[in-house]
Amino acid sequence: MNSKSKEHWQNVYQNKKPNETSWFQEQPTVSLNLIRKTNLDHEQSIIDIGGGASILVDKLFDEGFKNLTVVDISEKALDYAKERLGKQSQGITWIAADITEHNFQEQYHLWHDRAVFHFMIGKEAKERYKQNLNEALLIGGYLIIATFALDGPNKCSGLEVERYDTKKLQIELGAQFSLLQSIENEHQTPWGTKQKFTYCLFVKVSI
Repeated sequence: MNSKSKEHWQNVYQNKKPNETSWFQEQPTVSLNLIRKTNLDHEQSIIDIGGGASILVDKLFDEGFKNLTVVDISEKALDYAKERLGKQSQGITWIAADITEHNFQEQYHLWHDRAVFHFMIGKEAKERYKQNLNEALLIGGYLIIATFALDGPNKCSGLEVERYDTKKLQIELGAQFSLLQSIENEHQTPWGTKQKFTYCLFVKVSI
Protein backbone atom coordinates (compact mmCIF):
# COMPACT_ATOMS: atom_id res chain seq x y z
CA MET A 1 0.00 0.00 0.00
CA ASN A 2 1.19 3.48 -0.80
CA SER A 3 2.19 4.65 2.69
CA LYS A 4 1.96 8.37 1.86
CA SER A 5 -1.54 8.07 0.43
CA LYS A 6 -2.69 5.91 3.32
CA GLU A 7 -1.28 8.34 5.86
CA HIS A 8 -2.93 11.30 4.12
CA TRP A 9 -6.41 9.80 4.10
CA GLN A 10 -6.09 8.32 7.56
CA ASN A 11 -5.24 11.80 8.83
CA VAL A 12 -8.26 13.28 7.05
CA TYR A 13 -10.63 10.95 8.87
CA GLN A 14 -8.77 11.18 12.16
CA ASN A 15 -9.26 14.95 12.13
CA LYS A 16 -12.68 15.28 10.49
CA LYS A 17 -16.04 13.61 10.79
CA PRO A 18 -17.46 12.38 7.47
CA ASN A 19 -19.94 15.28 7.24
CA GLU A 20 -17.06 17.74 7.59
CA THR A 21 -15.41 16.63 4.34
CA SER A 22 -16.05 18.42 1.05
CA TRP A 23 -17.23 15.25 -0.70
CA PHE A 24 -19.89 14.34 1.88
CA GLN A 25 -23.37 13.63 0.48
CA GLU A 26 -26.49 13.29 2.59
CA GLN A 27 -28.18 11.62 -0.39
CA PRO A 28 -26.11 9.93 -3.14
CA THR A 29 -28.97 10.54 -5.56
CA VAL A 30 -27.12 10.45 -8.89
CA SER A 31 -25.25 7.25 -8.04
CA LEU A 32 -28.43 5.53 -6.84
CA ASN A 33 -30.36 6.50 -9.96
CA LEU A 34 -27.60 5.19 -12.23
CA ILE A 35 -27.38 1.93 -10.27
CA ARG A 36 -31.15 1.49 -10.55
CA LYS A 37 -30.88 2.06 -14.30
CA THR A 38 -28.76 -1.10 -14.62
CA ASN A 39 -31.61 -3.27 -13.28
CA LEU A 40 -29.16 -5.43 -11.38
CA ASP A 41 -30.59 -8.34 -9.48
CA HIS A 42 -30.26 -7.89 -5.70
CA GLU A 43 -28.05 -10.99 -5.55
CA GLN A 44 -25.52 -9.55 -8.00
CA SER A 45 -22.33 -8.00 -6.70
CA ILE A 46 -21.54 -4.29 -6.33
CA ILE A 47 -18.17 -2.86 -5.32
CA ASP A 48 -17.84 0.75 -4.17
CA ILE A 49 -14.33 2.08 -4.73
CA GLY A 50 -13.27 4.70 -2.20
CA GLY A 51 -16.65 4.23 -0.51
CA GLY A 52 -15.16 4.75 2.94
CA ALA A 53 -17.64 6.60 5.11
CA SER A 54 -20.14 7.16 2.27
CA ILE A 55 -23.77 6.30 2.98
CA LEU A 56 -24.23 4.77 -0.48
CA VAL A 57 -23.73 1.29 0.99
CA ASP A 58 -26.50 1.96 3.56
CA LYS A 59 -28.90 2.94 0.78
CA LEU A 60 -28.03 -0.11 -1.33
CA PHE A 61 -28.49 -2.37 1.68
CA ASP A 62 -31.87 -0.77 2.34
CA GLU A 63 -32.88 -1.41 -1.30
CA GLY A 64 -32.21 -5.11 -0.85
CA PHE A 65 -28.74 -5.60 -2.36
CA LYS A 66 -27.05 -8.50 -0.58
CA ASN A 67 -23.59 -8.72 -2.19
CA LEU A 68 -21.84 -5.46 -1.32
CA THR A 69 -18.13 -4.65 -1.05
CA VAL A 70 -16.62 -1.33 0.02
CA VAL A 71 -12.97 -0.48 -0.63
CA ASP A 72 -11.12 2.46 0.89
CA ILE A 73 -7.49 3.28 1.58
CA SER A 74 -8.46 4.65 5.01
CA GLU A 75 -9.36 2.11 7.69
CA LYS A 76 -10.74 4.97 9.78
CA ALA A 77 -13.20 5.87 7.00
CA LEU A 78 -14.41 2.27 6.88
CA ASP A 79 -14.74 2.24 10.68
CA TYR A 80 -17.15 5.19 10.50
CA ALA A 81 -19.37 3.22 8.13
CA LYS A 82 -19.20 0.03 10.19
CA GLU A 83 -20.13 1.90 13.36
CA ARG A 84 -23.01 3.64 11.60
CA LEU A 85 -24.40 0.38 10.20
CA GLY A 86 -23.98 -1.64 13.38
CA LYS A 87 -24.96 -5.30 12.96
CA GLN A 88 -25.81 -4.73 9.28
CA SER A 89 -22.10 -4.16 8.60
CA GLN A 90 -21.46 -7.87 9.16
CA GLY A 91 -23.16 -8.67 5.87
CA ILE A 92 -20.87 -6.35 3.89
CA THR A 93 -17.29 -7.00 2.72
CA TRP A 94 -14.86 -4.27 3.81
CA ILE A 95 -11.44 -3.92 2.19
CA ALA A 96 -8.82 -1.46 3.44
CA ALA A 97 -6.53 -1.11 0.44
CA ASP A 98 -4.95 1.17 -2.13
CA ILE A 99 -6.96 0.52 -5.29
CA THR A 100 -3.80 0.66 -7.44
CA GLU A 101 -2.15 -2.13 -5.45
CA HIS A 102 -4.92 -4.45 -4.28
CA ASN A 103 -5.16 -7.95 -5.76
CA PHE A 104 -8.86 -8.67 -6.24
CA GLN A 105 -9.93 -12.27 -5.71
CA GLU A 106 -13.47 -11.86 -7.06
CA GLN A 107 -15.27 -10.34 -10.01
CA TYR A 108 -18.19 -7.95 -9.75
CA HIS A 109 -21.30 -7.01 -11.70
CA LEU A 110 -21.00 -3.29 -10.94
CA TRP A 111 -18.00 -1.09 -10.10
CA HIS A 112 -18.88 2.29 -8.58
CA ASP A 113 -16.32 5.06 -8.13
CA ARG A 114 -17.25 8.54 -7.06
CA ALA A 115 -14.15 10.74 -6.82
CA VAL A 116 -11.27 8.24 -6.74
CA PHE A 117 -10.16 8.01 -10.36
CA HIS A 118 -9.53 11.74 -10.61
CA PHE A 119 -6.76 11.30 -8.00
CA MET A 120 -4.92 8.97 -10.39
CA ILE A 121 -2.26 11.41 -11.54
CA GLY A 122 0.25 10.08 -14.01
CA LYS A 123 0.29 7.14 -16.40
CA GLU A 124 1.40 4.47 -13.92
CA ALA A 125 -1.38 5.13 -11.41
CA LYS A 126 -4.02 5.19 -14.15
CA GLU A 127 -2.76 1.96 -15.70
CA ARG A 128 -2.79 0.15 -12.36
CA TYR A 129 -6.31 1.36 -11.64
CA LYS A 130 -7.54 0.31 -15.09
CA GLN A 131 -5.87 -3.09 -14.82
CA ASN A 132 -7.70 -3.78 -11.56
CA LEU A 133 -10.95 -2.48 -13.02
CA ASN A 134 -10.65 -4.73 -16.07
CA GLU A 135 -9.74 -7.79 -14.01
CA ALA A 136 -12.42 -7.28 -11.36
CA LEU A 137 -15.39 -6.27 -13.54
CA LEU A 138 -17.24 -8.99 -15.43
CA ILE A 139 -17.95 -8.64 -19.15
CA GLY A 140 -21.49 -7.27 -19.30
CA GLY A 141 -20.90 -5.61 -15.95
CA TYR A 142 -21.43 -1.92 -15.32
CA LEU A 143 -19.03 0.88 -14.47
CA ILE A 144 -20.25 4.05 -12.78
CA ILE A 145 -17.47 6.57 -12.53
CA ALA A 146 -17.68 10.17 -11.32
CA THR A 147 -14.84 12.68 -11.52
CA PHE A 148 -14.45 16.42 -11.28
CA ALA A 149 -15.65 18.00 -14.52
CA LEU A 150 -13.37 20.05 -16.75
CA ASP A 151 -14.61 23.19 -14.97
CA GLY A 152 -14.48 21.55 -11.55
CA PRO A 153 -11.83 21.95 -8.83
CA ASN A 154 -8.22 21.22 -9.72
CA LYS A 155 -7.44 20.12 -6.16
CA CYS A 156 -9.21 18.18 -3.44
CA SER A 157 -8.06 17.65 0.13
CA GLY A 158 -4.83 19.43 -0.81
CA LEU A 159 -4.06 16.94 -3.60
CA GLU A 160 -3.88 17.51 -7.34
CA VAL A 161 -6.62 15.93 -9.45
CA GLU A 162 -7.21 15.37 -13.14
CA ARG A 163 -10.52 16.64 -14.50
CA TYR A 164 -12.63 14.89 -17.14
CA ASP A 165 -15.59 15.25 -19.44
CA THR A 166 -17.41 12.29 -20.97
CA LYS A 167 -15.25 12.17 -24.11
CA LYS A 168 -12.02 12.23 -22.13
CA LEU A 169 -13.22 9.43 -19.83
CA GLN A 170 -14.23 7.31 -22.82
CA ILE A 171 -10.80 7.74 -24.41
CA GLU A 172 -9.09 6.91 -21.11
CA LEU A 173 -11.11 3.75 -20.51
CA GLY A 174 -10.91 2.45 -24.06
CA ALA A 175 -13.12 0.54 -26.46
CA GLN A 176 -13.91 -2.25 -24.00
CA PHE A 177 -16.32 0.16 -22.28
CA SER A 178 -19.46 1.41 -24.00
CA LEU A 179 -21.11 4.59 -22.72
CA LEU A 180 -24.77 4.28 -21.73
CA GLN A 181 -25.35 7.64 -20.04
CA SER A 182 -23.52 10.70 -18.80
CA ILE A 183 -24.63 13.39 -16.34
CA GLU A 184 -23.15 16.72 -15.42
CA ASN A 185 -23.80 17.31 -11.72
CA GLU A 186 -23.12 20.15 -9.31
CA HIS A 187 -22.25 18.97 -5.81
CA GLN A 188 -22.73 21.35 -2.90
CA THR A 189 -20.18 20.90 -0.13
CA PRO A 190 -21.28 21.01 3.54
CA TRP A 191 -20.18 24.66 3.66
CA GLY A 192 -22.09 25.70 0.55
CA THR A 193 -19.48 25.86 -2.21
CA LYS A 194 -20.20 24.18 -5.56
CA GLN A 195 -18.16 21.48 -7.31
CA LYS A 196 -18.84 20.35 -10.87
CA PHE A 197 -18.81 16.58 -11.50
CA THR A 198 -19.03 14.36 -14.55
CA TYR A 199 -20.86 11.05 -13.98
CA CYS A 200 -20.72 8.28 -16.55
CA LEU A 201 -22.42 4.89 -16.78
CA PHE A 202 -20.60 2.37 -18.97
CA VAL A 203 -21.10 -1.30 -19.74
CA LYS A 204 -18.05 -3.51 -20.21
CA VAL A 205 -18.30 -5.11 -23.65
CA SER A 206 -14.92 -6.84 -23.98
CA ILE A 207 -11.69 -7.65 -22.17
